[in-house]
Amino acid sequence: MNMIERKLSASALVLAMVSGLTACENMSRQDKATAAGAAIGGVAGSVLTDGSALGTVGGAAVGGVVGREVGKDKK
Repeated sequence: MNMIERKLSASALVLAMVSGLTACENMSRQDKATAAGAAIGGVAGSVLTDGSALGTVGGAAVGGVVGREVGKDKK
């Protein structure tokens, strides 16, 4: 696979995962924000590291944490 194909494959996989997760009506706002953050972070990590699996996973982890914090209910 060339670099463009790897990026598209990673992006399509992340998009499919997020689509499946966000379709769950019983997810809380924070859970949805976590899933969206992980997806965005995974794509960003993949793009920034030229399709590296470690970059994709790292980006997803960081994005998930950020999404979870952003999605917290304000008290």
